Amino acid sequence: MALWFTKKGREQKRLKFEEQRLAAERERVAALPRPKVGLALSGGGAKGYAHLGVLKAFEENGVDFDVVAGTSVGSLIGALYAYGLPTEKIIEAGADLEIKDIRDHSFLLNPSNPANIEAVVRGLIGDVLFSDLKKPFSAVATDLKSGREIVLNMGGVARAVSASCCVPVVFKPVVWGDWHLVDGGLVNVLPADVARAMGADKVVAVDINSARGSGTDSVKLWDVVKASFRIAMGASSKFGMLRADLAILPDTKRFRSSKKEGYEEMIETGYQAALEVIPQVKALFERE
Repeated sequence: MALWFTKKGREQKRLKFEEQRLAAERERVAALPRPKVGLALSGGGAKGYAHLGVLKAFEENGVDFDVVAGTSVGSLIGALYAYGLPTEKIIEAGADLEIKDIRDHSFLLNPSNPANIEAVVRGLIGDVLFSDLKKPFSAVATDLKSGREIVLNMGGVARAVSASCCVPVVFKPVVWGDWHLVDGGLVNVLPADVARAMGADKVVAVDINSARGSGTDSVKLWDVVKASFRIAMGASSKFGMLRADLAILPDTKRFRSSKKEGYEEMIETGYQAALEVIPQVKALFERE
């Protein structure tokens, strides 16, 4: 009997010690800073409506990112998100927006003025600076003179977004100091590495152009130009996904990057794609 009590006493002491150790470990982990999580939004033209569905799913589930990086239309959506505009407001603005609001010409030899894009952004958030945003944000553009990637994170937000969205041939380049800036998708269509360089420990990348990388059997000039862009950006997209911890890839093959038709379906496609991975996204915010 004495032996039984002795063994029982030792076991109770061991369990009590283990409980104290676990409690101390929980306190230690709770005191640690949680990982900083970044969001990288890809280019994709009108398919950017899928980004809105993704943001809607995040907002409804309490997912709030620390830093944002965007390329082309991803920079437009990213700027509005970083400003703190509610997703529903962005969706309403997207419903009212027409292609003619940003493209005043449809001929390749007469490119549109990127100031139209700038005006759209200003109409939604005003003439704000990057320092006015609620979240750190970067827009990716390409310098035609040097061929280098230019990460814009200072100065006027609207102008930076217009430069990042400035598709060559469709829009005139944005002259910014010594730079001649065009669409950032030429060099970095899915800027997960930019979000990481901004201090993100974990990165969620959203690529809304699942047709990226496909070619064409047409020899028409515009078909050749578009296919060339898709092929070049396909490799860039893979580079971005390799630098992300989680990638969300809405299936947008049935939509066109140059047409608004089906925008409500695009939003829903992005929404459902994001809902499927909400638990994995939330896990990235947990302390290790």
